Amino acid sequence: MAFDYDLFVIGGGSGGVRAARVAAQGGARVALAEVDRYGGTCVIRGCVPKKLMVFASEYPGHIEDAQSYGWTAHSGGFDWPAFKTKLHAELDRLEGVYRKILGSNGVETFDQRARLRDAHTVELADGRSVTAKHILVATGGRPVKPDLPGAEDGITSNDIFHLDDLPRSMLIIGGGYIACEFAGILNGLGVQVTQFYRGAQILRGFDEEARGLIAEEMINNGVDLHLGTNILGMEPAEGGWRIKATNGTEQVFDKVMFATGRAPNTADMGLEEAGVKLGRKGEVIVDEYSQTGVPSVYAIGDVTDRVNLTPVAIREGMAFVETVFNGNPTPVDHELIPTAVFTQPEFGTVGLSEEEAREREPVDIYCTSFKPMQQSFAGRSDRVLMKLVVSRATDKVLGCHIVAPGAGEMIQMVGIAVKMGATKTDFDRTVAVHPTMSEEVVTMKEPVRGG
Repeated sequence: MAFDYDLFVIGGGSGGVRAARVAAQGGARVALAEVDRYGGTCVIRGCVPKKLMVFASEYPGHIEDAQSYGWTAHSGGFDWPAFKTKLHAELDRLEGVYRKILGSNGVETFDQRARLRDAHTVELADGRSVTAKHILVATGGRPVKPDLPGAEDGITSNDIFHLDDLPRSMLIIGGGYIACEFAGILNGLGVQVTQFYRGAQILRGFDEEARGLIAEEMINNGVDLHLGTNILGMEPAEGGWRIKATNGTEQVFDKVMFATGRAPNTADMGLEEAGVKLGRKGEVIVDEYSQTGVPSVYAIGDVTDRVNLTPVAIREGMAFVETVFNGNPTPVDHELIPTAVFTQPEFGTVGLSEEEAREREPVDIYCTSFKPMQQSFAGRSDRVLMKLVVSRATDKVLGCHIVAPGAGEMIQMVGIAVKMGATKTDFDRTVAVHPTMSEEVVTMKEPVRGG
């Protein structure tokens, strides 16, 4: 059977665009459909605009510190409309880059929704159907709101970048990285931030000691964090929304933001009808090669709910092309992925948490917490954390956790060593770069505890 395309990609985010481009560069006939904006969650409504907002929110602290270093520096008010205008201009530029990448590599694009009709047929929103030898689903995920009275009037992370004005007060519900990052951002921009999380500690799944320090520092920075707390519902009130909390309190906030989880974009995609299995959350079930139970259909990125990170989606896209178009079966490697959480303070992590490692084997924990020189000189009480989790049997560094300014930059470098299987002895043999915060990673000589 002759197909219209060798590959049809549904979804123009980072993973889908990379797979389409690389396959097309290898000579494949490729098409891609995107219903919204090219660049996906990361570029348009996630990592990129969020990180620019993190930068913006940190300037009041920088200006305060400058005075401690002898500078005459004063901060005026934050001009949200001016920042927002520049932010959206940058997102427009990046979307243009993504479109150009596809066009210059001969990928045909359809700016509309696409769904599966069968294992080799894609149906477009305008009624057209096209056939493809291989179909790649890369539709990503979306934020979801809880089933609570009034929740439809709350906002999500998608809406933050489009607010006409910054609210005076905001309640953020959730304790994952999105909730915690936006709590820090909005607090830094002058919004009175309250955060409710139903669990015992924020950032579930990460190292407990790191989570504890981040929570403490967020509170010290002015975030009104309430753990073990959820909302029962919200209703309109003068000045915003009245919130009833599970702890019995009632309060009015200008805005309420839900950061209570994300769901894969698989609704009404024709996947199950075509024979593709979906999981409990609606995620596409795939094997280690990103292949579904239907041989011609593959899926990558957040829609598979494996490791929901942009660089992982990109690597999954590359492995898919290697496997399907280059004749080189390449399983996706999801082990030892370095991650940064842009909370304030920032958090970088790779490998096992102390708790995970203890469940597997005997370990030694090397850990130090201190006031960094730059902030200490400025009179701040900020603390940082450096932690290594080491196998007692092999001396291998199983995990590294850093809570500090620039932790994301540091963990990228440490991630290389950990991925290579570096031992604590290798770290000890490395000469410290002085004076830096990161030198502590190679100067911790005695474990603080074992287990």
